Amino acid sequence: MRDVLPELMKWWEGGETIGVGTVVTTFRSAPRPPGASMLVCPDDSAVGSVSGGCVEGAVYDLAQAVLESGEPALQRYGVSDDDAFAVGLTCGGILDVYVQMVNQETFPELGEIAEDIDAGRPVALATVIEHPDRSWLDRRLVVRPGQDGTLDVGGTVGSPRADDAVRDDALGLLAAGTSATLTYGIVTVCDARPVFATTSRFPDADDVVVDWPHRYLTSEKEAGRIDPRTIVTVLTHDPKFDVPLLEVALRMPEIGYVGAMGSRRTHQVRMDRLREMGLTEDELGRLYGPIGLDLGARTPEETAISIVAEIIAGRWGGTGRHLRDTFGQIHESADRSLAAL
Repeated sequence: MRDVLPELMKWWEGGETIGVGTVVTTFRSAPRPPGASMLVCPDDSAVGSVSGGCVEGAVYDLAQAVLESGEPALQRYGVSDDDAFAVGLTCGGILDVYVQMVNQETFPELGEIAEDIDAGRPVALATVIEHPDRSWLDRRLVVRPGQDGTLDVGGTVGSPRADDAVRDDALGLLAAGTSATLTYGIVTVCDARPVFATTSRFPDADDVVVDWPHRYLTSEKEAGRIDPRTIVTVLTHDPKFDVPLLEVALRMPEIGYVGAMGSRRTHQVRMDRLREMGLTEDELGRLYGPIGLDLGARTPEETAISIVAEIIAGRWGGTGRHLRDTFGQIHESADRSLAAL
């Protein structure tokens, strides 16, 4: 971004609107690093580069579309795409480019950020580039640590809890002198019983919902907030809550993980009821129950770790075995990792 900042500020200070494409993530041999930017200026000129020439034409067209619609866009370019050669990325790399519309109204903080950069003062900018709720897109948090230990934080990425998490990560990235694309999860607790579904019982939850879980999950799907990153865990051991929710969840193939807590006997009774409700064996095969990997967990914290470990293993194809008892590569290649997303 620094190499195009003078040109960007010229148009911004003049009250103009600019399309800005920024590399946010790269895989394999992508030609430009994260942070590389290209401007599409009001005079239709292009300044800067996101790929050294490989996909500039496609990003230019996308920026024009963003300027016309006013909606930001996140686009992946790479040889794995069907239109890879159409956009010209033949170097074998993969990159994600975020394209946004920038002017004094959409990005009022830009002037002060540019002054910080010119003066050599540390400043971090966090931007929401992807979220199930599109109203969060393009929201920003600006973090400025002072030499006297003070901290100036401006803006918001969507919620106080998210702001706190992003602020802490931004400070760490500033200290390391690097940038990164980070993913944050939202934890929602849902229970139809008001006496149990309270923020005092679940102070760490992002949202506490009083509703029947199966009804809430259905409404979330209708609102477009369910995708492969969605995780559903059933923890009540009560069939009047568990079974209706599992019936809905297991019939949503887009959900990444569905797990249910309980003993083997409880799980067998649960499976019998779901079969009676007409679920197929393929749908039932998506259910992880009893939930978690066999870690010998006893405490709630240990049980939570066993569940998260199972989620990670399922997402990336892990076996759950000791690494010392396996052979070959420890980490999956970028290609296989991307395929699993």
